[in-house]
Amino acid sequence: MIHFILGGARSGKSRFAEQQTLELSVKHGKKTVYIATATAIDPEMDNRIVQHQKDRGDSWQLIECPLALAERLSNLDNNNVYLLDCLTLWLNNQLYAVDEQSRDQQAQHLQTEIDRLATRLAAIDADIVIVSNEIGLGVIPMGESTRLYVDYCGWLNQKVAEVSDKVTLVTAGIPLCIKNNDV
Repeated sequence: MIHFILGGARSGKSRFAEQQTLELSVKHGKKTVYIATATAIDPEMDNRIVQHQKDRGDSWQLIECPLALAERLSNLDNNNVYLLDCLTLWLNNQLYAVDEQSRDQQAQHLQTEIDRLATRLAAIDADIVIVSNEIGLGVIPMGESTRLYVDYCGWLNQKVAEVSDKVTLVTAGIPLCIKNNDV
């Protein structure tokens, strides 16, 4: 089962995702595993990562996966419930990895990685809760690379929502179910 959770910055999406993951683990008697995509690129981001770790506590197993996500998802154990947080940071890492390439090469790389991830997710036989930012609700960003990132975040979210069993939008701490194939 894939539960995809979207929301803006500080919308409450990660807290909601953690709650959903814990509920699934208790319901099915499984362990919780956190798949982190964030990288500490500056002191502020390092503080965010530390805060997320404190919020979760010590009961979670941690897998750090800033880039090779599709490959990592190939070997999920069905005895665990996974929380993947977050796809937009993963996509940022992908873009940063090809920063020196042309725009066309960057776009091709992002599309290839998104397609690989969506294909892998469609084949998963484990419970996974996935978090992503919904960043396309604002103004069109200035700057070519920022527009590229925003566009591909939108296309990434669409692909993941398509293969997900359940999709929830969280805004102001309130979850709104927008897709549920379990009903």
